[in-house]
Order: sequence, then structure tokens, then C-alpha cells
Amino acid sequence: MRALWVVLVCLATPLFAAEWDVPVHPGAIGETLDRAAQGDTLRLRPGTYTETVVLDRPIRLEGRAGTVIDGQGQGSVITVTAPGVYVGGIKVVGSGSSHETIDSGIKLTEGAVGAEIRDNTLVENLYGIDIHGARDALVAGNRIVGRQDRRVNDRGNGVYVWNAPGAVVEDNDIQFGRDGIFVNSSKKNIFRNNLFRDLRFAVHYMYANNSEVTGNTSIGNDLGYAVMFSKRVKVADNISIGDREHGVMMNYANNSEITGNYVRGTKEKCAFLYNSNKNIFTGNHFEGCGIGIHFTAGSDGNRIVGNAFIGNRTQVKYVSTRWVEWSEDGSGNFWSDLAAYDLNGDGVSDVPFRPNDSMDHVLWTQPAAKLLLGSPAVQLVRWSQSAFPALLPGGVIDSYPLMQPPELTTNGKEISHDP
Repeated sequence: MRALWVVLVCLATPLFAAEWDVPVHPGAIGETLDRAAQGDTLRLRPGTYTETVVLDRPIRLEGRAGTVIDGQGQGSVITVTAPGVYVGGIKVVGSGSSHETIDSGIKLTEGAVGAEIRDNTLVENLYGIDIHGARDALVAGNRIVGRQDRRVNDRGNGVYVWNAPGAVVEDNDIQFGRDGIFVNSSKKNIFRNNLFRDLRFAVHYMYANNSEVTGNTSIGNDLGYAVMFSKRVKVADNISIGDREHGVMMNYANNSEITGNYVRGTKEKCAFLYNSNKNIFTGNHFEGCGIGIHFTAGSDGNRIVGNAFIGNRTQVKYVSTRWVEWSEDGSGNFWSDLAAYDLNGDGVSDVPFRPNDSMDHVLWTQPAAKLLLGSPAVQLVRWSQSAFPALLPGGVIDSYPLMQPPELTTNGKEISHDP
């Protein structure tokens, strides 16, 4: 679709587009735009342009090292309303502070179809880049640093995507602000190979179907990848390191694929599912978290196979009176706390694994019972369940645990483990 818009813009562009050398003084960009035709290129000199800019025809706005556009706290610094616009190589600063008007460093409106925003630096703006209805936009290679002068929830997002089918956000470095990428009421979006740090959520999905989040890295955020009220989302080959609450969270998210992700060192949960159904979890490594994976609120029909659960304080939290099988076709998951043996050498444990017992269920529902953990009665209950599995209350069973964690390649880098 984006290629089609590029062709249409080229057909409407004069054969001999002009190039404009824009001098540095207040209002110079606007003055040049008044004389420029569609298809022209405006080359900005090093220096600071103190103005806000509206690009209302297909134009290339190109900066050089040291080029700055400063909106001086007034609305959005650059607003794009026309298709086929390119903005690149510019430092954009000084948007307004209104959430109502979504004051941004760069705003792409509904008319900005096929816009390309590449290799810019955006700092001291309420929102970094707002893709507001612009179909098939590309936001790539930008450095976005959000404001820190408000509480986290009162800040703007690095990239905000609203009702912008086909938008691609890739290879950006996003730090501070509220969420790295927040998408709402959109579809068919791609968010890949971005770096997120010091944020609330790295990627935050709301009502966004048929999209993908691939190859991203989340470091030290409150939450890595949150998929909410969405269907058919691919969350693949991402990294979450040291995020505080959850590495991957699925909330009312269905029919999605979560594969090849590496989550390590999350204080609370590597993965959390709340009323999320018929999802596929395969090839993920959940390591060193408070809980490896937590299922609750009726999450059902999820396929969990070929994953590695390594060194989590609690590998699985799932309360049920029935057994849920986490293996298929003679192959399950790897569990670092399983004292397994493999007499025939086929790489699969000769005994099944049940990550939770009845005492776990008691402790989850009655936290005060932790005071009794060291008592002989608790030890007797746990010994009895290990000797007589029929006494177990239900929950997760992996009938064919793996003897070694599956190999993991994320973001093109092979990650090895020593369990």
C-alpha cells in the first residue's frame, strides 16, 4: 500500500523539482514553504529555527548536523497534513504541553499518507511522534527522549499510533516519557527492532488487531510488552531485561502468537495472562523472575510448549481443579528445577513434571500460611503428594519435559544459558 502512495505522489510531482537552501532566521522555513512547490526539497542549514512548521504538500524537509527546529512551547513543532512527505536529519524540540491537542515534536494527521520520518532527534516534547490517522507511515531510526518534568502517567508517549493502518515503527531509540509506543484503535501495524528504556510500558496495545511486535529490546521499564483487548498479534523475538512488573502481559488478548522472546530478571512476572485465550506460547525463555508465567481470570485454550523456565522463584502460578497439559506430540518445556532423568537419551524426561502442588494453592490464596512453610505438617503434605500424585489438586502438568532448554536467537544474537 505504501508503495502505491509513493507512485501516486511521484506522478503528481513536477519533473524538475527544486531544491531550496533555507537560511537560519525566525520564520525562514515558513517563508520558503510559501514559495516551494510539491516535490521540492528544503535543505536546512545548521542552526536553530524558532518556529512551528506545517507541511501541507509533498515536500522533503532535510536537516544537516546541527539543524534544530524549536517550537518554543507552542503546539506541535512539525505538522504534516499532505501525503508523501519526508522529514529527516533534524533535531526537533519545544512542543507545547497539552494532552488535549496531543502536542508533539512531529504530528502526522490523517492526510499524511505514506509519510516518512527518518533519522531525527526529538527531545523536550510532550509526545515524540504522533501518527494520528496517517496510513502507511514509516517512522524509522529516530532518537526520542521524552520529558521528565511530570509524573510518568502525566507524560506523553514516544510514538503514539491512533487509527493508522499499515504504520511501521522501526529501529528507533526511545527513552523516558510515558510509553515507548502506545497504539490505540489501529490494525496491521509493525513495531520492530526498537530500543526502549526508562518508560512505563515499552509497547502498549489497546484495540489493535492483526499486528506484530518483533525484535524489540525493553530494558528497565515498568512493563515490557502489553497486549490488551486485541486479537491476532504476533509478539516474537523480543528481549525484556530487568523490567519491573511483567515482561509480556496479555490482557483480554486472544488468538495471538508469543514466540522466541527472552525475558530475564523481571521482579514480578516474566509473563502474565489475564482472561486471554487460544494463544500460542512457544520458544520463549522465562528466566530469573518472581513468577515464570501466571495464568488467571479464566485464561483457557492456550498452547504452551517448547519454552524454557529457568531459575524463577515460582515457575508457574495457575490455580485449577483440573489438569492442563503443557506438552504435545511427546515434547514439552524445559524446567530448571526438575530433577529429571533420561534413560533412553531422547532428550525428554522419563517422568512428568507438575510445577505446583496443593501447598502452593494454599499459599496463593492465604499468604499468611507462609509462616508454616518450615513446619513438619507442610513437609509431610508435600512428600505425600510427590509419592502419590493422585493427591495433587490439579493444575499444570508437563508429561514430556525437555532435558535441555531450546536454543534461542533473538535480535540476531544467539543467547545461551547454563542451567
